[in-house]
Amino acid sequence: MNRLDHRDPLVFDTHELGRRPGALRKVSRTLEAPEGLGIIDVIGVPEKSEIELDLRLESVVEGVLVTGTAGTVVEGECVRCLEPVEFDLDVDFQELYYYPESDERHRARTSGTEDLDEDSENETYRLEGDFFDLQPVLRDAVVLALPLQPVCQEDCLGLCSECGARLSDDPAHHHDAADPRWAALQGLSAAPGDEGDGTKNSGTREGLAENQEK
Repeated sequence: MNRLDHRDPLVFDTHELGRRPGALRKVSRTLEAPEGLGIIDVIGVPEKSEIELDLRLESVVEGVLVTGTAGTVVEGECVRCLEPVEFDLDVDFQELYYYPESDERHRARTSGTEDLDEDSENETYRLEGDFFDLQPVLRDAVVLALPLQPVCQEDCLGLCSECGARLSDDPAHHHDAADPRWAALQGLSAAPGDEGDGTKNSGTREGLAENQEK
């Protein structure tokens, strides 16, 4: 039973290939990016932004071999200074979509020689009727091509730990750091009432001088 929606722009029809090994079809399509195409909260393709796809669909004995490229723009945030990051991204991918009966034979052969875990089985893509869904393959290709720690520029200096200023805008930016060993003495240098001490002391000295003259 076909569960794929043929109206989905990332679902493709292989009916024209007719299961004839060697049959070839090329497809170009511009479509809107689905949600979550990238590394969540780090960098990725903005939802509904344009993706340009160029695909080569080739019928082989076991299914349809899909080879393609995708071009789009990715956006994120610099991990050092939090400035926006944006650049063009082009990815290549290739995947074999098995005919249902071919996939069963494939799993029967491999199960006799090695134990396939659940992840290995999930990596096998299958045709549903004449349709295949490109989204999981495209998602994997994009995610693998993205930087895990995007930066606005390779030599980004990040942010000042004291005030948060962007250091690349002012490489000479700095703060005078006080010696913590003298912090307890800073309050003693200007105790309350010290402002008038100079006048008081001066008057006292003059009084002592007069008494000595007498």
